[in-house]
Amino acid sequence: MRIDTNTMIPMTEANRNFSKVARMVDEKGAAVIMKNNRPRYLILNFDTVEDGTAGDEEVETISKKLMQQNRTAYEVLAK
Repeated sequence: MRIDTNTMIPMTEANRNFSKVARMVDEKGAAVIMKNNRPRYLILNFDTVEDGTAGDEEVETISKKLMQQNRTAYEVLAK
């Protein structure tokens, strides 16, 4: 996962000023809260996450397509 350094914010600052984190998410789509100088928490806009989720039917369709494309490999692995 790529992290934009402009969206990183220290834990102490996020605790003191969460509205700043919320504004950052509204403007840039995400914010990364750092804890002990490491990325620890990812805050996302809920609408973004909802759109990025594949439905069961879509996953099943893609799975069948991949199984057909790689039928030979699956048959070898099944032995």
